[in-house]
Amino acid sequence: MVYPGPTERIGLGGDTMTMHVRCLGLRGRAVVSQGFRPFFLAGAVYAVVLVAVWLTWVLGTATVPSGLPPIAWHAHELLFGYGFAALAGFLLTAIPSWTDRRPIVGWPLAGLFALWMVGRIAVAGSGWIDPVTTSLVTLAFPLALIAVATREIVGARNWRNLKVVGAVTVLATAQALFHDEMARDGWPTLGLPLATAAFIWLILIIGGRIVPGFTTSYLRRTDPGRAPFAADWVDRWAMVSATGALVAWVAWPVLPTASDPVIGALLIAAGGLTLARQVRWAPHRTLGEPLVWGVHAGFAFVPAGFLLTGVAALASDPILAAAAVHAWTVGAIGLSTLAVMTRASRAHTGRPLTAGWGTATIYLAITVAAGARIVAIFLPDLTTALAVVAGIAWVGAFLGFVVGYGPMLLAKRGPP
Repeated sequence: MVYPGPTERIGLGGDTMTMHVRCLGLRGRAVVSQGFRPFFLAGAVYAVVLVAVWLTWVLGTATVPSGLPPIAWHAHELLFGYGFAALAGFLLTAIPSWTDRRPIVGWPLAGLFALWMVGRIAVAGSGWIDPVTTSLVTLAFPLALIAVATREIVGARNWRNLKVVGAVTVLATAQALFHDEMARDGWPTLGLPLATAAFIWLILIIGGRIVPGFTTSYLRRTDPGRAPFAADWVDRWAMVSATGALVAWVAWPVLPTASDPVIGALLIAAGGLTLARQVRWAPHRTLGEPLVWGVHAGFAFVPAGFLLTGVAALASDPILAAAAVHAWTVGAIGLSTLAVMTRASRAHTGRPLTAGWGTATIYLAITVAAGARIVAIFLPDLTTALAVVAGIAWVGAFLGFVVGYGPMLLAKRGPP
């Protein structure tokens, strides 16, 4: 047995969305005809802007009228700004395929997007707004997204995907906690790791479907042979250990140092099992197609993050722990979301499910960004220089997506 193809499992490669759009007889601009279009495009543009602004802010050449300090603003907007945009685009694309219900399009989609935009403005100008108002405004979008996703999934009795809504709810909770901790303590001790852990758990759940699914589909078309193994006890134990390790990692800042060896062991075990899980998906056989090896590369940063955090916990080393966070945020979240955005954009705009050097280059740029941020932790004399390298690579990757995929997202379905 092998994993079912992506159209059976996650809805990022089939025509269910297209069928709904055609049945609705949608008119108007293409950008609000499918959920991924505005969120992927605006999310990528924002990924460029937020890192470019953050770099100039850190280097002292510009400022933002935000009530958050530079590092907190950067972390908040990476996770709750860009991250939520990528997640919304994915969910609004996948849920109609999961539920066989009509997609959110037109004015309702525009309304959701407006809530996301207002949240970004509120955070950027939070120096002029009281913290409570800022928090309420920024929470409006995730709460609306949760309401929409819950309505569709419950309405279709698609119970197996309620866990995804649960993870989004944890993200919204982390955002509320982030603002509360910033107001009380000046730093999101639990809010930031909780948000990171929720995203990593989503990658484990969703990546556990799409990575082997995309691999199977690709190999069936091009090179039959060794394909991903069907999900079995390795997958189950990898998910159980990863879930437990993420919970322990989130609680780590408030636990006594005596717990460090236990937390380290949990994280290393989760990293080993997650890596073993991915090896069973035949990543070495996907190097001929960027759309497939890209999702593998993004997922590979998940076990890397577990192993780094595990070693950091065993050594009680906060510097190494910081490196692990960048493996997860820049590497796993950045590359996984970008890989899904490219694949979904091609699939749902009628393009062939194959990509060339341009797409491969933006994947490699994100990998360079993650590597530079990790290495910078170990080379304090080069921290600023490597942060600049990472920022430039990140900006280049998402600017490449905007240039290469933006026209697809703004045009009607089908090649121009």
